[in-house]
Amino acid sequence: MSAAYGVRDVEKLLRLPRTTIRALVDAGFVTPLRGPRGAWRFTFQDLIVLRTAQALADANVPARRITRSMRALKRHLPAQMPLSGLRIDSVADRIVVREGNRRWQPESGQYLLAFDGDPAQGSLSVIAKTDVSAAATQDAAAGAHAWFARGEALETTDANAAIEAYARALAADAALIDARVNLGRLLHEAKRFAQAERVYREATDSGVRDAVLLFNLGVLYEDMGRGADGAAAYERALDVDPALADAHYNLALLCEQLGRPRDALRHMTRYRKLTARSG
Repeated sequence: MSAAYGVRDVEKLLRLPRTTIRALVDAGFVTPLRGPRGAWRFTFQDLIVLRTAQALADANVPARRITRSMRALKRHLPAQMPLSGLRIDSVADRIVVREGNRRWQPESGQYLLAFDGDPAQGSLSVIAKTDVSAAATQDAAAGAHAWFARGEALETTDANAAIEAYARALAADAALIDARVNLGRLLHEAKRFAQAERVYREATDSGVRDAVLLFNLGVLYEDMGRGADGAAAYERALDVDPALADAHYNLALLCEQLGRPRDALRHMTRYRKLTARSG
């Protein structure tokens, strides 16, 4: 079984912040291997289990039940993405895995989310179950999520097309935070700083409080040479998620540069405490 994915790969493919990945590893959902420098290396199975575990936790499924279900799921998952594609759905009170024309149940249990694998692009996406009575809302959301999935699939092969797809997703649903985060990041990577800032600020100005979005805004401001604004963005991210270790680390370095040594020490100490268990 090949452990081909590093922490950054997991962050990008699953849109999970590093602190969440650490928490899921610490909780025992997956046991990644260690690379030459001690860095975590995840398998394809680990990716499926991590994303499924996080989705179930977001749906308030009890932790003990998640652990039991994830163990059963991991035992039955293929080592690599099958050529026929892989889909994990909730059907009534059962979890059903679809591998091409084959369907199987790793364990019974009522779940809320479905996961798609695109073997051509090696990506994973989430499809939320919807209420059939909300037809109009469902249609709009389906369009937004379709463009979002297309953006994800295109990221590694055509960044400009991915940017366009994420923009279309937001046009269909301006509240789709994952699309906004990914669009801002791609614009940032393309050095289109003003556009990236606008994408993020449209959310923050409307009252959205998302730790990952605020963290990315902080990184953007740093690259724009706006250290004070970057520090403020990191502080807002930590207001939402005080356990966001990378925000503490970046903020500690910024505080040192801004002549705030006490704050720098406080945030670096917090960062070390949060990361101590993961090595």
